[in-house]
Amino acid sequence: MSDDPSALLARLSLNQETVRQWSLPELADGCARAGVRGVGLWRAPVQEYGVRAAARLVRDAGLRVTSLCRGGFFTATDPGERAAALDDNRAAVDEAAALGTDTLVLVSGGLPAGSRDLAGARERIADALGELAPYAAERGVRLALEPLHPMYAADRCVVSTLAQALDLAERFPAAQVGVVVDTYHLWWDDTVGAQLARAGGAGGTPPRIAAFQLADWVTPLPAGVLLGRGQLGDGSVDLRWFRQRVEAAGYRGPIEVEIFQPALWARDGAEVLAEIVDRFRTHVG
Repeated sequence: MSDDPSALLARLSLNQETVRQWSLPELADGCARAGVRGVGLWRAPVQEYGVRAAARLVRDAGLRVTSLCRGGFFTATDPGERAAALDDNRAAVDEAAALGTDTLVLVSGGLPAGSRDLAGARERIADALGELAPYAAERGVRLALEPLHPMYAADRCVVSTLAQALDLAERFPAAQVGVVVDTYHLWWDDTVGAQLARAGGAGGTPPRIAAFQLADWVTPLPAGVLLGRGQLGDGSVDLRWFRQRVEAAGYRGPIEVEIFQPALWARDGAEVLAEIVDRFRTHVG
């Protein structure tokens, strides 16, 4: 486990949604100017710009795409909706491969309208992973299942804990299906330390941790709660503790800052990124 500041800073990646006020060219240029070598991208703006054009833009700026968000939403019971979701996820895998990233982040989906069957919804996620994992592996893409805070369980993600995510991921080879560790979603869970240790690789297999994302937890949450993520160091999360635990589990990949916050979007993007770099050094290193 290394605490070397320069080595750690080299792993910093900026998720596109953190500075959504920037266009894709502005994102590539801003990261390159700031010495941030990784970017996490989202499908909608990439599709609007053009997938291959986006891949070329990032590559020419000397950056790498650390993840693509998002696939998933597997919990529909209607056969037509399920088929459409699988088709969309295959397209997401193809986009990730074209962008040169090996990580597709999956948000699994909430309960179908009128349903209270959490177990059934989670089983449909497993079924979808079974169909998609070989397809993704053939294209060099790993599926990364992200647990979201329980407040999102009804409408967005029935996978609420790292334990639940690992229970699903462990049905498949570690190289095909991993999990996302996002501090915003997991900081509250007193079992997360044990689950991070569980996610470590053993016997030559890679760790189950496919992506590591940072945001802080601040209160009060805004109406709608989706846009309530805090700037690093502004809230309740022990970010350094998380970083040390994921490294102890064998993860040495990018550390991606993903903050959905209108107050950050209203500011100058270069100023926000400079602040993130400073906060990263102070609270993560």
